[in-house]
Amino acid sequence: MHIGVTGAAGFIGSHVCERLLADGHRVLGLDAFTRFYARELKESNLAALRRAPGFELAELNLLDTAALVPALGGLDAVCHLAGRPGVRRGSPAIYEAGNVQTTESMLAAAAEAGVRRMLLASSSSVYGRVEGRVTEDAPRRPLSEYGLSKLRAEEVAARLAAELGIELVVLRYFTVYGPRQRPDMAFARFVNAALEGGSMPLLGDGAQVRDFTYVGDAAHATALALERGRDGGVYNVAGGAPATLAHAFDLLGGELGRSPAFDTRPADGRDPRSTGADLGRARRELEWRPRTSLADGLALQAAHAAAAAV
Repeated sequence: MHIGVTGAAGFIGSHVCERLLADGHRVLGLDAFTRFYARELKESNLAALRRAPGFELAELNLLDTAALVPALGGLDAVCHLAGRPGVRRGSPAIYEAGNVQTTESMLAAAAEAGVRRMLLASSSSVYGRVEGRVTEDAPRRPLSEYGLSKLRAEEVAARLAAELGIELVVLRYFTVYGPRQRPDMAFARFVNAALEGGSMPLLGDGAQVRDFTYVGDAAHATALALERGRDGGVYNVAGGAPATLAHAFDLLGGELGRSPAFDTRPADGRDPRSTGADLGRARRELEWRPRTSLADGLALQAAHAAAAAV
């Protein structure tokens, strides 16, 4: 297939592009190169992709529907990963534009360009405060403006896809980590503090539980969902073995051979105490399961960071 990937220069997007190319697809990467994090980091994410046969890159504003239409022409599907991330870094208006309005624009442009299938990246943040492993049919009660915007993006996408005749698949990612992780995310900040010196901000006591997902597993799930996900299907994508943040930091410090000092701060009420995904639907319908343990995934992230620091 010929597949468009928005947010192609980002953390998850660059890995998804690599996976799709490895599976034999052609990929059109789309990225607006917003200032959320440095362009040089995104260019580094793209370094291998720019040399890969079958990959093209278009720098476009995803809110410019008129410019998107010709770019999307001839595509079989679009994987919409771009958005405004971060639970604590944005106003409601920024989240609305970055997550909801871009989704509206992409669906409108895809329909006009004749694209008939779209995958939308969502987040475990739509669930809010839950106990145990959550299924895709659980109530969605987001705690943050970010989570609310991802929920609104899902709802807008479902309505527009039905109106425009586009097949829609939604993935809810749970705490993705691995090489090239965004610099604002916890493991990347831990690594930077350990290698460069300085303290690591720690919100709460470290006993928060997360269903950490290795980025290679997330990319594999995304590729399978593009091909196998049913129209209207929603799928959890997670590591399948929830662990505390403190345990993950211990593993990461062991791989790096050092750990930074922690600057402990109060927990943020916009973060759930625990996340955990029921992966039954993804196993049955996508024939996907996570393959990378937290220890192995963190070893890969630490090795990548250490090599980049040389």
